Amino acid sequence: MAAATSPDRRSPCPVACGLDIFGDRWTLLVVRDLVLGSERFKDFAASPEGIPTNILTDRLGRLQASGIVELTAAADGSRHPAYRLTEKGKAMKPILAAMRDWGLAWEKGTKVKLGR
Repeated sequence: MAAATSPDRRSPCPVACGLDIFGDRWTLLVVRDLVLGSERFKDFAASPEGIPTNILTDRLGRLQASGIVELTAAADGSRHPAYRLTEKGKAMKPILAAMRDWGLAWEKGTKVKLGR
C-alpha cells in the first residue's frame, strides 16, 4: 500500500479521507436529499435546514469533484442541469441509514426522513 496521500487528504486513514469529503455540517444533507429524490439546485436550497446558496454551490462542486454526484440533463428538458448520485454516491446510502437509525434511537424528537 502506498504511503503517499492526495494533497486534499490529511492522511491515508479511511475515516479521515471520508471526513475530508463529507465531514462538514452540510454535505451529507445534500447527499440525503439526492437519495430522497432531489435533483435540482432549487430542491436542495428548499431543504428545511436552510443551506445558504453559496455553500450549496460549493458542496455540489466538491461532491462532483469527488465523484459522488454527476451533472445530467434535466428530465423535463429545461436548460437547468440536474444532479444524480454516481455508484460511489449510492454506496453512501448505508452510512445515511446508520446515522438515521442512531438518531432515532438516541435523539428525542427525531423523525424518519429516509425510508427504511
